[in-house]
Amino acid sequence: MRVDRLNALARRVPVPVIWALGLLPLTWLVWLTITDGLGPDPVKELEHQLGLRSLQFLVAVLCVSPLRWVGLNLLRFRRALGLLAFVYAVLHVLVWAGLDMGLRWDEIARDLVKRWYIVIGMVGFVVMVPLAMTSTNAAIRRMGAARWRSLHRLVYLAAAAGAVHWVVLVKAWPAEPLIYAGVVAGLLAMRWLRGRGIPPQLARRVWG
Repeated sequence: MRVDRLNALARRVPVPVIWALGLLPLTWLVWLTITDGLGPDPVKELEHQLGLRSLQFLVAVLCVSPLRWVGLNLLRFRRALGLLAFVYAVLHVLVWAGLDMGLRWDEIARDLVKRWYIVIGMVGFVVMVPLAMTSTNAAIRRMGAARWRSLHRLVYLAAAAGAVHWVVLVKAWPAEPLIYAGVVAGLLAMRWLRGRGIPPQLARRVWG
């Protein structure tokens, strides 16, 4: 009954509300940038915060299916969550390339060769591009539902790459990136177990 109430409430929420709420962190970051509130290294902090928001929205996307398995249907919000993840990823890359690296393409190329965590992050970003480009009803009709679903499984790779990118980047093994990596790993394990035919009753018992 409680899940039914939550589903009824979710049906009343317009999708643009998700967009508005999802862009609030960006508005706050713009304000902090204008008011010099990002600390002693504002570019690095801005870069970090944008990457973190992208990863958070990717985690939200991965949560939609497990929640649906236990009765909570947020499927109508998944596209907005995925596109928000892409928006923050684009801004993250732009801040890195434009503000951090100063569009010095030779240094960017050297970083891509020397720092494999950047390569991992870039892989995650690149696979998000076709997902964003096909996040329309017209794309689903054009590709067919089966091919579209197969393509959009790349979101698993994007989330895993984002989590690994952060863990390797920080090097000192603080708790926060490890927690995110663990959450992503757990969500991917759920999908794998579900694909192996875990009975719905057991899924509800474990994940509900």
